[in-house]
Amino acid sequence: MSKKGGQKTKLLTLWQLLLKKGDEEHPITTPQLIEALEREGITAERKSIYADMEALQDFGLDVQFRKGKDPGWFVGVREFQLPELKLLVDAVQSSRFISRKKSAELIRKLEGLSSEHQARQLRRQVYVDDRVKTDNESVYYAIDKLHTAINANRVVSFLYFDYNVKKEKVFRRGGKRYTVSPYGLIWSDENYYLAGWDHQRETLRRYRVDKMASLTVTGLPREGDESCKNFDLAEFGQKHFHMFSGKEAKVRLRCENWLVNIMLDRFGQDIMLIPDGEDHFVFTADAVVSPQFYGWLLGLEAGAVLTAPQWAVEEYRTLLRKTLEGSGQHVH
Repeated sequence: MSKKGGQKTKLLTLWQLLLKKGDEEHPITTPQLIEALEREGITAERKSIYADMEALQDFGLDVQFRKGKDPGWFVGVREFQLPELKLLVDAVQSSRFISRKKSAELIRKLEGLSSEHQARQLRRQVYVDDRVKTDNESVYYAIDKLHTAINANRVVSFLYFDYNVKKEKVFRRGGKRYTVSPYGLIWSDENYYLAGWDHQRETLRRYRVDKMASLTVTGLPREGDESCKNFDLAEFGQKHFHMFSGKEAKVRLRCENWLVNIMLDRFGQDIMLIPDGEDHFVFTADAVVSPQFYGWLLGLEAGAVLTAPQWAVEEYRTLLRKTLEGSGQHVH
């Protein structure tokens, strides 16, 4: 091979070697670079390596050389630093809506953004004990379609299903397609939900993305009533506990002081907390009153008491009474 063999791709190959084979903790020596280039059929000399590195630096790439006991070349600042990649890997692996297969694919791609040495650290981050993952492989692509529909103001159509005790899919509405104008996606309780205007019911509703099937983006323009014109995704998500349907209402709660942080996390920083004696406070907030809301309230035990609206108070009492009777306890 001539001395100029592979010179057209030399700079690109050097940059790729720096990205994949070394990092700040594992710099690559000049002889190692020359040897690696030769394996690619590219001839090089020590003097030319220094000239090539200077060319990469002039182009704006952060190529650095460390002198001393462990000398060598490495990339100073990468597009993603190792701590950032660890966060992304953990997020992918812990997300229920991403299947195990798709998680593995995404993590392999994230590893490609680091050096081979750093990639080994990322692999040690992968395992999350007893993590429940969806088996609906289409969720990953459904989310992308929904984002496309939202950005283009287009209606979507899909089948919607539940599972029976045999873990078989049972489609709602007798297998008829849902027609929905999408307004936003919410990630809540480790699941993705679509907030959209249901054309059949003529109301804003929530749908779990992993329970959608045969999702398509239509050419129809998005629809909705007055509530959709100034749609606030954050407000919508805050009011709809765990994405279950219910009746919207202004609820008033009387709580013990230790619940301040829990209530602010649940209802937001804008709620007005009014002291009620030394140990309690009261506040009013918008919420969707549903069995799930009552279940959340029950989990707080005597620390939180629902005081309004009266119909919700009576409904909560009835639910508690039925629960106690079902457990064989007597209500006096």
